[in-house]
Formats: sequence, C-alpha cells, structure tokens
Amino acid sequence: MRPFLPAKDFDHSKRFYEALGFEKTLDGEVAIFNAGSGGFILQRYFHEEWAANCMMQLMVDDLAAWWEHIESLELSERFGVPPPRAPAMQPWGLLIAYVVDPAGVLWHVAQRRDGAKHDR
Repeated sequence: MRPFLPAKDFDHSKRFYEALGFEKTLDGEVAIFNAGSGGFILQRYFHEEWAANCMMQLMVDDLAAWWEHIESLELSERFGVPPPRAPAMQPWGLLIAYVVDPAGVLWHVAQRRDGAKHDR
C-alpha cells in the first residue's frame, strides 16, 4: 500500500523526506517515496484537519541508529517542524520516536520486536 500524504509546501516537504533518507522514485505532480518494503505518495494538496490527524508508522530494525540520524538532521532548525521526540517505551509495548513533517503529519518510528510477526 502507498497512502497519500498532504504537503503544505510540496518542495519543502520533498526536501524533508529526502533528508530523512526516504528514496524518491518519482517526482512530478506527485512524489513517490520508498523506505524498505513500504512507501507513500506525497501530493500537492493540503487540508489542515486531515494533516493534523494523519499518522504514519515506520518500523525499523535499529531505532537507536535511526534516532542518531534524526538528531543529526536538526529538523526543527532546517524545516521549521516541532522537535522530534526521543525514543520511549509506550504503554502498548513499542519503543517509539516521534517526528512531525512540515505539513503536520505525525510519524511513529518504531523498533521492531523479535518474534512479533505483526511488526514486519
């Protein structure tokens, strides 16, 4: 699946996702980004209520390495987004770091758990 995500400023959002390390495979009227076996379609469309209620989950094998990468990017300064939140164990059992994109989409960057089929 590839969900569609909003962009308040299309070019700014593309730069944000490229900085995070997503692979841009198409850049036209929409931009397609891939990460591992998943991806999303960034579109030139913004609706504030939708963006503020949109959440994505990115499952990673090494959250500590991802967090180190996220911190090194200085996302708040470069892209004007809220500061990312460091990894913390959540009540539902996942270790998660939080990142907000320039349109307000909340990303849950979560550590895969050994033996949890649903984390793949």
